[in-house]
Amino acid sequence: MKAKYFHPAITVLLLLFCGAVWAQDDTLNWNSLTDEQRQVLGPVEESWDTLSLERRERLAEGAKRWTEMGTDDRAAARERFQTWRNLSEDQRVRIRERYEQFQRLNPREKARIRENFQRFRDLPADRRQQLRERYRNMTPEQRQAVRDRLRQHQRRRIRRRTTDQPPR
Repeated sequence: MKAKYFHPAITVLLLLFCGAVWAQDDTLNWNSLTDEQRQVLGPVEESWDTLSLERRERLAEGAKRWTEMGTDDRAAARERFQTWRNLSEDQRVRIRERYEQFQRLNPREKARIRENFQRFRDLPADRRQQLRERYRNMTPEQRQAVRDRLRQHQRRRIRRRTTDQPPR
């Protein structure tokens, strides 16, 4: 008796689930965008329906952020985009790989990198340039030695924090 009702129930549940998935795909159609988003995304209007839902969501969110930016922020974004477009494909691939590596780090390590980057950005421009030049002039072995020393230093700092030992 139970088996007689079990199959139809499963079928109904599957149909409801599939219907929800199909409805979700239609939730982000071109007409559901704001006028401002459609204006920003005008170049992709023709291919909008062929894009994956994830891609449409990312584009819609980016267009929303763009419309909320001030003129200075838009100018800076245009400049960054132009810089990106001027990179070689190899450079873009390396940047994407580094970004993926960063995304795989634990939150503490990400925070450490962000703090170091902020400290670097807070340096005077001439000091930043000196450090860049110094790094560029290093051999690959010297660069690796610097990275190794930094990792070793970081491990000691973490060990001290976790064991409450005084610095040596």
